[in-house]
Amino acid sequence: MEVILLGTSAALPTQSRWPSATAVIREGEILLFDCGEGAQIQFQKAQLKPGKLSRIFISHFHGDHLYGLIGFLTSLQLAGRERELHLYGPKGLREYLDFMQTMSHFKFAYKIFLQEIQPPASETVWDLGEYLVTAKPLQHGMFVLGFRLEEKPRPGKFDVDKAEQLGIPSGPLRRQLQNGEPVILPDGRRVQPHDVLGPQRPGKAIAVCLDTRPCKNTVELASGANLLIHDGTFDASNQDLAETTGHSTVAEAAEIAKQAGAKKLALTHISARYKTEDEPLLLNQAQKTFSNTILGQDLMRIPV
Repeated sequence: MEVILLGTSAALPTQSRWPSATAVIREGEILLFDCGEGAQIQFQKAQLKPGKLSRIFISHFHGDHLYGLIGFLTSLQLAGRERELHLYGPKGLREYLDFMQTMSHFKFAYKIFLQEIQPPASETVWDLGEYLVTAKPLQHGMFVLGFRLEEKPRPGKFDVDKAEQLGIPSGPLRRQLQNGEPVILPDGRRVQPHDVLGPQRPGKAIAVCLDTRPCKNTVELASGANLLIHDGTFDASNQDLAETTGHSTVAEAAEIAKQAGAKKLALTHISARYKTEDEPLLLNQAQKTFSNTILGQDLMRIPV
C-alpha cells in the first residue's frame, strides 16, 4: 500500500497546503478519504488515474472535507466515467448529492452506490473483499467519522523445500496451496496448506482520524496500525484553542499514536497560522512523545 497526502491544511488553504484529502493505493485500487477543495487538481498532480478510483469516504460535512466532492464527481463524468463508484459518509450525503444535481440540472451517468451512517452509530464495518474498512465516531463539534483500513490476514510464506520433500510439482497445485486450498497429488496423497505454509501473516492497517479531540475511538482505530494519519491542527501552546474548536495539538496526536501502539504517525490538518519556519516546532513537539512522526506535506507519498 501507499498513502498520498493530497491536502494537509486545516480550514483555510494556503499556498503550500490544500484542504483535506488522502489517497490510498492498494493493489492498483485507489481509495479517497475526504475530498476538500482542489482534491481533483491534487489527484492530477500526483499522477493518479481517475479510472482506478473505486471508493470515497467522507468523514463529515465541514467544507474543508467536502466542498471538493461534487466537482470531483462531475469531472469524472465529463471524462466519460462508466465504472461504478462507492461513496460512504454520514447521513445527509445523499441529500447533498441530490440537491447539487437538482441545482445544476444534471444527473450522474455512472452508478454511485451510497452508504450513509446514521448518527450516533458506534461502529460500522464494511467487508470489501481483501480488506475491511471500519468507521467510528470521533469527538468534534459535529458528527464526524474516523476510519481504519485493515487488510485481512495473508497466508504464510510458501516453504519450497517442504514442497520439494513432499513431491509437490510446480504449477497449479502449489498455487492452490498458497491460496489456502488442500490438494490431491498424482499419487493420491492429500496435502494441507499448513504442511507447506508458514504462520499466517497479519495484513497492514492504516487509520485516518481528522477533526477530533483525543478520544477512545481514535486509539481503537489506530491500534497497532502501520500508519496513523491524525489531526495535528495546533502546537502545544494552543491547547485551549484545540479544545474549543474540537481539534488536537501535535503533542496530543503523538500521545494517541503511542497509546495505540501505531508504527508511524503522519500529522496533517495543519492550521494556516503555521508557516514553513514553524514546522520544525510542530514536528519536535510530537517527536518528544512519539519519535516515528512525520509532518505531512501536500503530495507526500508514504509507503506502508
